[in-house]
Amino acid sequence: MAPSSSASPAALSRPVAQRKVRPSADSSESYRRRRPRMSMSPPPKKFRSMVEIMKVAKRVELPKEEEDSESELESEEDDYGEVLCEQCGSGERPEELLLCDKCNKGFHMCCLRPIVVRVPIGPWHCPHCSGDQHRIIKSFSQKKIVDFFRIQKESQMVVKCSSAQVDIRKRRKRSLVFHKRRRRLSPFSPTEDSHRRLVQMTSLASALTALDMEFSDELTYIPGMAPKSANNAKFESGGMQVLSKENTETLEQCRAMYKRGECPPLMVVFDSREGYTVEADGPIKDLTIIAEYTGDVDYIRNRQEDDCDSMMTLLLARDPSRSLVICPDKRGNISRFINGINNHSPEGKKKQNLKCVRYSVKGACHVLLVALRDIAKGERLYYDYNGYEHEYPTHHFV
Repeated sequence: MAPSSSASPAALSRPVAQRKVRPSADSSESYRRRRPRMSMSPPPKKFRSMVEIMKVAKRVELPKEEEDSESELESEEDDYGEVLCEQCGSGERPEELLLCDKCNKGFHMCCLRPIVVRVPIGPWHCPHCSGDQHRIIKSFSQKKIVDFFRIQKESQMVVKCSSAQVDIRKRRKRSLVFHKRRRRLSPFSPTEDSHRRLVQMTSLASALTALDMEFSDELTYIPGMAPKSANNAKFESGGMQVLSKENTETLEQCRAMYKRGECPPLMVVFDSREGYTVEADGPIKDLTIIAEYTGDVDYIRNRQEDDCDSMMTLLLARDPSRSLVICPDKRGNISRFINGINNHSPEGKKKQNLKCVRYSVKGACHVLLVALRDIAKGERLYYDYNGYEHEYPTHHFV
């Protein structure tokens, strides 16, 4: 069949694959659906190298104040790196060094008296800059002293005196061999001068009042804390030494003397470095009962975050949740102001003249402070707060 006359000779000369064929009208819709759309991709970004950026970047200079502050911080770090503790003279344990915000002197937290158990929040001043060294000892009248310590009346005192004298006579009849073998404890000897005893008790009442504390010569059990039933010596891990009958009588005699207003020859004084501390106001013999450590009894687990610096372990139970501690922050006696020291150093061993001993007294745990050697008048009292004696397993809790 001859080609149509309407087709040009050039079009007829093209290959079939190159000819443009226009779809018919009835198939135009399906054609559009089948035809893929061409997506327009954005042109690729061109990143400049760091070298090119630095060529055109402007130089920025720090303000002079910032440079000065940085140099000051560096100089302060250099200065504080050489800070030594004013108490022990050591620069070790820098994380425990407190810097006074007034004099910039350093003090280890454990070297301060009272001991600082955690880093203070906000400004802190050392004992020299806080003005505590000028603290005035408050005076008390005799009537206030009687009320403060709840001293018994004279009629009751006569009965107590007669029973104490009978106990002393009984002890004198016992053999010397028995005394040496048992190493019996001795009651303290009060100062004979009644006026001097009033001064001694005034110093204790003043210190307790300054700390907003009440006097208590026995362990106290407060609702919400450990009950009295929790203080049972049978819970002690490894058992606890039982106080002998003779020493129990001696302890009762000391308690009776306190109730009569006869205190051990001790004075509570204030020191700018050690805080409140205790001095012997007369000679004290070896193995003399100084005082029982008293205060509120609580579980150790409840006192992990406590700020009290004078807590004392009372019971180390086989079950740690039953372990007890004495907390003399609301109630206590003169033992609250006797300082503990580190007995691991030669200086500490020389200072120590008391020991803490834990005994089972009528089935309950009690902590006694006992003279470790003869103590002279004017000597300050110290016990080892981190010692662990096998015979008397007692230590100070921090």
